[in-house]
Amino acid sequence: MSGNGGSGTSATGASHADKRPNDLLSSWFVRSGWSKGELARQVNRRARQLGANHISTDTSRVRRWLDGENPREPIPRILSELFSERFGCVVSVEDLGLRAARQSPSVSGVDLPWTGPQTVALLSEFSRSDLMLARRGFLGSSLALSAGPALIEPMQRWLVPAPAAERESRAVPSSRARGRLSKPELDLLQSTTVMFRQWDAQCGGGLRRKAVVGQLHEVTDLLQEPQPEATTRKLFKVAAELAELAGWMSYDVGLQPTAQKYFVLALHAAKEAGDRPLGSYVLSSMSRQMIHLGRPDDALELIHLAQYGSRDCASPRTQSMLYAMEARAYANMGQPGKCKRAVRMAEDTFAEADEWDEPDPDWIRFFSEAELYGENSHSFRDLAYVAGRSPAYASLAEPVMRRAVDLFAQDSEHQRSYALNLIGMATVHLLRREPEQSVGYAEHAMRIAKKVRSERVNTRIRKTVDTAVRDFGELAEVVDLTEKLAVELPETAEAV
Repeated sequence: MSGNGGSGTSATGASHADKRPNDLLSSWFVRSGWSKGELARQVNRRARQLGANHISTDTSRVRRWLDGENPREPIPRILSELFSERFGCVVSVEDLGLRAARQSPSVSGVDLPWTGPQTVALLSEFSRSDLMLARRGFLGSSLALSAGPALIEPMQRWLVPAPAAERESRAVPSSRARGRLSKPELDLLQSTTVMFRQWDAQCGGGLRRKAVVGQLHEVTDLLQEPQPEATTRKLFKVAAELAELAGWMSYDVGLQPTAQKYFVLALHAAKEAGDRPLGSYVLSSMSRQMIHLGRPDDALELIHLAQYGSRDCASPRTQSMLYAMEARAYANMGQPGKCKRAVRMAEDTFAEADEWDEPDPDWIRFFSEAELYGENSHSFRDLAYVAGRSPAYASLAEPVMRRAVDLFAQDSEHQRSYALNLIGMATVHLLRREPEQSVGYAEHAMRIAKKVRSERVNTRIRKTVDTAVRDFGELAEVVDLTEKLAVELPETAEAV
């Protein structure tokens, strides 16, 4: 077997006779309900997504892993991601009983120096590595997700002011600043970022991710040239927005460790730009990722950090979005009272958005009335699941979700959000044991998903169909839905 699934020798060079069964990996594997063939297929599919086309895993290779063989990278990271997604929580390489790859400080962890020059160097190195390694087939293989105190404590340093001496050392006297960037060119950089954001909303993260990473790398080159202080701050703001967008697109196509790294670097750049509302937005993206990974406690910590850091400067629209994310975190923690209170705060604060004197920055303009309804309805839907598929919470979610779907149907610019809310409606109807209505929304979501390069959308559709099959598998409409899924959304590799 050529190229095979991470190769056959162990990290220690021990003979096969010296190996011991990997009880940790076996435990996760048994609980997953996967067969060896299914796990092998998922590993191969994820490897293709990463461009690691040399990997070709089969059942015998999976059996050898369970027997104690240590696969080579990127297999351990792929297994960590697959089991994390399966169980809705972070399952690290160590949790699986596999060796952790040695990592350099520049590409591992999130506890990075909060200084301007090092932020630029890390952004430059990581974006360059992303572009190069994507072509070689190992994108994200050297990264690990951080969670818990290892994630939260470093992020709290976002609020710590830089020492005065350090702030002064960053400033370049105007007489020495020879940057070649003119105001029209800086304006063009900012408008290009807006365009990338529009493409992401319309087409999903899979289509333009590399272009965003390439633009980010170009901006870090400009940051390494002497610039007037005002220009430097604007460039850091552009870098923060591009890094957040690169993280968001990576999250959308399923590259979770890569996404987290970009989010962390975006927060560092926002701090250098002196833009606390933008930093709070980055933290909200990190919070959303933690909810996706089954870490609502971490999500809540990140949102509270965002709220505290921007409480006196964020617009009502931004504050409303943060309240909505706080509600999502409380819902997934099973705290209905606090969830409902945060929902009300999100609604009340959003009502003040039109009275705000200053125009909102482009990065928060996505948070429309449709997004507000969508987030709040998903909070009620999540409460329903946490409460054991409660029909009462599902009934709370249904009218709010319906309003979101109706509003998104009139919005051609946010097709991914439209698809996600259609899927939300499908899940709500399954909770209410209304499979026929659920099928109609799922089919509509499929039609949009074909035009949106989003692994997140595709995965949610597949999970919704799996739930429909489990609960109503004998229904003719559900049988037809599974056949349409196989035709409309075959499981092929996503471009990253």
